[in-house]
Amino acid sequence: MSWFSVGVPVLLQLLVPLGLLAAVVKARSASRATFVGMTILAAAYIVAIHRAGLWLVLPWFTPFAYAAALLTVVLTTQTRWRAAPWLPATRSAQVLSIAIGAAGLMLITLAAVVWSARDWSGDAVNLAFPFEDGEYLVNGGNHVMVNAHLATLDANRFASYRGQSYGIDLVRIDFLGLRAQGLLPADPAAYRTFDQPVLAPCAGRVVAAVDGFPDMPPPQADRTHMAGNHVIVECQQAWVVLGHLRRDSVEARVGSWLRAGERIGRAGNSGNTGEPHLHMHAQRPGTEDAPLGGTPLPIRVAGRFPIRNDRLP
Repeated sequence: MSWFSVGVPVLLQLLVPLGLLAAVVKARSASRATFVGMTILAAAYIVAIHRAGLWLVLPWFTPFAYAAALLTVVLTTQTRWRAAPWLPATRSAQVLSIAIGAAGLMLITLAAVVWSARDWSGDAVNLAFPFEDGEYLVNGGNHVMVNAHLATLDANRFASYRGQSYGIDLVRIDFLGLRAQGLLPADPAAYRTFDQPVLAPCAGRVVAAVDGFPDMPPPQADRTHMAGNHVIVECQQAWVVLGHLRRDSVEARVGSWLRAGERIGRAGNSGNTGEPHLHMHAQRPGTEDAPLGGTPLPIRVAGRFPIRNDRLP
């Protein structure tokens, strides 16, 4: 995450929703058609950002607050919008009302596409939750709009690390839904994920254990060593990769056998990561030259197929 990626969520997840709510209030006396169209547009936007937006800057429950505010406006202003004419008085206002309704329908379609990212009917690698305790926000899913890892699935330039395509990221949040002390602190220790014990999500043999890369100060990232400090565990037919571990924290040793739930290291901010989180994915075995280039495999965590903004465990 960078200052740009902090500013965009503030715009799209705070300023735009508040602007839409204000527009709904203003439309209550214009016409019923305008009010209904504006309400549909605001509701569809709230649903869309609830699933497509990654709630790291603002708490995960913010969309629910918007939904409650919208419902309050609709219920408490019934007298005014029911007394309004059905259609706007001017042609330009009528065209605007139609445009508002069309935008609402487009957002409903977008929300439906994003919602479908939860579905996965094929086989998946079943993994245990890789932390001891706490609540973690998920970045994942089976559509690129909710899981940026999927951008590596087909592009040849990502072949050396396409094993991550169905991967997830896990970010620890507190009881207020916040992941750090401040918007984008430069100290990795200011993030709640940092230094949390990471557990083996399955029983298996350690095939790789890499340590020694520094924990980067956010928002800097090490794009040369993509996974940073990481461990790869061979679980039956799959390699399970846990990346971005803290420097000098890796406890797993190549060739050793792990029990599910055994500690392998601590979460950090090494590798290609804008801020501390744990990356986890499953893949077919890679090669010596491209250990992260194996065929990607979907995963379930504690029996669930995790999608963006789910909370685990």
